[in-house]
Amino acid sequence: MAAKTYKMFIDGKWVDSSSEETFDVINPATEEVIAKVAKGGREDVAAAIDAARTAFDNGSWSEKTPAERAAILWRMSDAFEKEMLRFAKLESMNVGKTIKYSRDSDMPFIADNLRFFAGAARNLDGKATANYSGLGLNIIKREPLGVVAAVVPWNYPLYIAIWKLAPALAAGNTVVIKPASYTPITLLEFAKLIQKMLPDGVLNVVTGPGDTVGTEMATSHKVDMVALTGDVSTGKKIMQMASSNIKRVHLELGGKAPLVVMPDASIDAATEGAVVSAFWNTAQDCTATTRVYVQEQMYNKFVDMLVKKVAKIRIGDPMLERTDMGPLVSARQRDRTEEYVKAGIDDGAKLVFGGKRPAKMKKGFYFEPTIFKDVTQKMRICQEEIFGPLLSVLSYKTVDEAVEKANDVVYGLAASVWGSDITKTMNVASRLKFGTVWINEHGALASEMPHGGYKQSGFGKDLSMYAFEEFTNVKHIYVDQTGLVRKPWYYVVYGDKE
Repeated sequence: MAAKTYKMFIDGKWVDSSSEETFDVINPATEEVIAKVAKGGREDVAAAIDAARTAFDNGSWSEKTPAERAAILWRMSDAFEKEMLRFAKLESMNVGKTIKYSRDSDMPFIADNLRFFAGAARNLDGKATANYSGLGLNIIKREPLGVVAAVVPWNYPLYIAIWKLAPALAAGNTVVIKPASYTPITLLEFAKLIQKMLPDGVLNVVTGPGDTVGTEMATSHKVDMVALTGDVSTGKKIMQMASSNIKRVHLELGGKAPLVVMPDASIDAATEGAVVSAFWNTAQDCTATTRVYVQEQMYNKFVDMLVKKVAKIRIGDPMLERTDMGPLVSARQRDRTEEYVKAGIDDGAKLVFGGKRPAKMKKGFYFEPTIFKDVTQKMRICQEEIFGPLLSVLSYKTVDEAVEKANDVVYGLAASVWGSDITKTMNVASRLKFGTVWINEHGALASEMPHGGYKQSGFGKDLSMYAFEEFTNVKHIYVDQTGLVRKPWYYVVYGDKE
């Protein structure tokens, strides 16, 4: 197919980059160029930020009532729902994720998330109370921040873009958003879908390299917040650059999710959960299971059953219904996974499944689902985020040891515990230092529930009403109710107590 050309969306218009340069977007399953996209530079980002600043300051969006903003978000969701299959195909083609995953998981959640925040827009938390001082009324209200700059990752390009856009817009902010250069297509198509629903400048999509576009976003004094989903190193850079004007920062960074198998767990259920949670989206997910901790007496049985199930994963063309796992997003990610396989072997772990490129796939960035056993805690494959289909299985003697090892990474995004005794599993869940802990499940999300991490997995929440805490300011307004010229406490500054 011929490569499609995409411009940037700035101030309600589709524009080329100021340099007129473009970059290629590759289909990771075929290695073919499927799009040419405008390569934005600092001038383009500055223009987008100016447009968002003007749109916020003139009140064309921020001064709409919550009901008006909610109605527009509902319209977005309705329009998107009619086009979900098209978007699912585009996402599969651009990211390499399977069509069944994109169509039946990602896209419905996007529609639901838009609708959730449409409703949430009309329920912004605030309160008026009886006077605390005895003299006046105290009012708490939430107000939009202003201009939000959002940086979106390549593994869920539209899905996570909506995690940023929906609460930011619902709260009354204007947005400048940058998709990943690997996977910009669906966000650009979404902007086309909704462009006439928003006043000019409320939504701006800038494409281009992170070192240029992201830097300008993070350092601009006209931006009030930077929201990033990405890796830890990028998050650290964003924090440093955002200090230029003490702008708010919201970071959802990497993960190294453990799956703890309790001694009384169903091995069948736990291995099923491990296969699904370790290899969904070709393991390109910061909440994906990367480490499994199994009690030593059941360890070999667990590994044997796990290998048998992983062997059933069907690798192939992501556009086919029967395919369970597509390619990685790029040659770089495939090569990175290969490097970690070598590191695991060099460190003494035992490769029990996979570990190479599938011979039958002549094109595309494919890699087999890979399992290592006899992994120890300090090995690189146990400590570092890989973002590729490599799973480590470790043994433990006591549950306390399992909890200690599960917590022994710099990340704290997600974890799961599998077992039959709810009291014991709840005890372990409460001791795991992760923002989300599932019991007898790994990966279930809902728009009503928050998503975000501890430690170097970042701070702040996506999804749920908690997201409004990220995208709003809390203001206290005090209203005097006495009508007195001289209030009773004024004497502490001058004069005598009456």
